[in-house]
Amino acid sequence: MERAIHTGGLGPAKSAILVVEDIQASIGAQSDDEFPFCRSSVRSFRRGEVIAGPGLLVDMFARVQRGLVSASTMLSDGREFIVEMIPKAGIIGELEVLRGEMLNLEYRASSDCELHFFKGRLLRERYANDPGFRAKVFCRTLARVAELERRIIANAGSCLQSRLASTLLRLSTAHERDGPNSPELVISQHDLAATLPASREKVNQCLRRLRERKVIDGAQGKIHILNRKALEAYADGVLR
Repeated sequence: MERAIHTGGLGPAKSAILVVEDIQASIGAQSDDEFPFCRSSVRSFRRGEVIAGPGLLVDMFARVQRGLVSASTMLSDGREFIVEMIPKAGIIGELEVLRGEMLNLEYRASSDCELHFFKGRLLRERYANDPGFRAKVFCRTLARVAELERRIIANAGSCLQSRLASTLLRLSTAHERDGPNSPELVISQHDLAATLPASREKVNQCLRRLRERKVIDGAQGKIHILNRKALEAYADGVLR
């Protein structure tokens, strides 16, 4: 994985939201490093650089120490779909290591980032012998599944403006994990469109409306949130 990881309907939706918020709160209350292994290597990646591609069988996993990593796949029409944005403290490849499976997503640096790499054997041994650790892995996995379910429900029932606002809020939270000195979102228009997913033209139209209404500011891959309450209202569908 070192070269080889070369290596978001009221009923179900509200339930998913509560589940993921409870689990994320629990995770946040734990140690910053849930995977206390001796790292085997540290690597830095520049924005846009591919970290790992699909179809690789790896025996290492990685922890995002700094920055933001995207996990994407290709849609049938040839467009990229970013399935997940992995922030600081996020883990890459742990489930594949535990299952002995190949990676099925492409991982790419969405900002300049630093990753710590660990041997898969350490993860498997700890998972097999430590019930408490198994529970942590289960909670982390359940939180990710609940967040994906939340996004699927939102994408099916929300307009693009609402989905965009929700995405900006989610990404702002991810950027805050790098510290209080990260007030702006650093994301390309391509990545933003691929996360929703939607065409860049329609996403640009929505961004332009938010700028005109003084909700956000910024250009060339950088977005400042000026009015968070208004952005939350767009995300909830109160404003359009």
